[in-house]
Amino acid sequence: MKIRLGAGRHWIAAAFLLGAQPGWTQAAPHTVQLEDLTWTELRDQIRAGKTTIIIPVGGTEQSGPDVALGKHNARAVYLSGRIAESLGDAIVAPVIAYVPEGGYDPPTSHMRFPGTITVPEDAFEKTLASAANGFKAHGFRSIVFLGDHGGYQKSIQRVVAQLNKGWAGSTARAFVPPEYYETSSEGFAKILRSKGFRDDEIGTHAGLSDTSLQLAAAPQMVREARMRQAPKPGAADGVYGGDPRRATAELGRLGTDAIVAATVNAIRKDTTRP
Repeated sequence: MKIRLGAGRHWIAAAFLLGAQPGWTQAAPHTVQLEDLTWTELRDQIRAGKTTIIIPVGGTEQSGPDVALGKHNARAVYLSGRIAESLGDAIVAPVIAYVPEGGYDPPTSHMRFPGTITVPEDAFEKTLASAANGFKAHGFRSIVFLGDHGGYQKSIQRVVAQLNKGWAGSTARAFVPPEYYETSSEGFAKILRSKGFRDDEIGTHAGLSDTSLQLAAAPQMVREARMRQAPKPGAADGVYGGDPRRATAELGRLGTDAIVAATVNAIRKDTTRP
């Protein structure tokens, strides 16, 4: 039995066949996220001069009763994306979500709260080094680690020093700009103090500063209505030295803008960009 196609269907079939012909091309998507590119698209971008790779380092940990466990991962990806866009020659690697968070037998630090994931420090450092060596082999020349969590900053610094020692004589370099974490912690706290907030509101973990940054970067991860109606949380809730109830996205944007600007300037300086 023959099936007759109408004129419209003939046009659709012809367009499909035309698209399937050898040599048909499709533009690469506008993205700085490595995971959203094919290997050939990435290869071509490296050849065209995108030789900086940003490795966001997050962590999966408790952040009080009203902020989701993936806080650091989402924030590191969001900020790394903005930083890469500003640089213009950078790609963002997948976030490293498994980081040292304490012991599990017995549970210590954030591991006392369900959902926190921890790995040994040596496994973490080997993961960072392996990722960096792989990116170097693929043609990246500036490997930038951006760590969103304070607990592993020394580990990243140690890995960067080891990588650069091993890469001596090559054109590749590893970097961990201190401005990223410094601006997200004490730098943002200074901004909040200038707005009249006290240190006992700002806090060091899951307080005003932490929650405001999250509202700016990934607001869907904050249980905002419940947070504002609840009593002030404390250490038993996983909130250390702060009060998240006055956190806002507007305050958070002051912090995220400052982090991006400081980090972009630092990377440009470290990698001798014009």
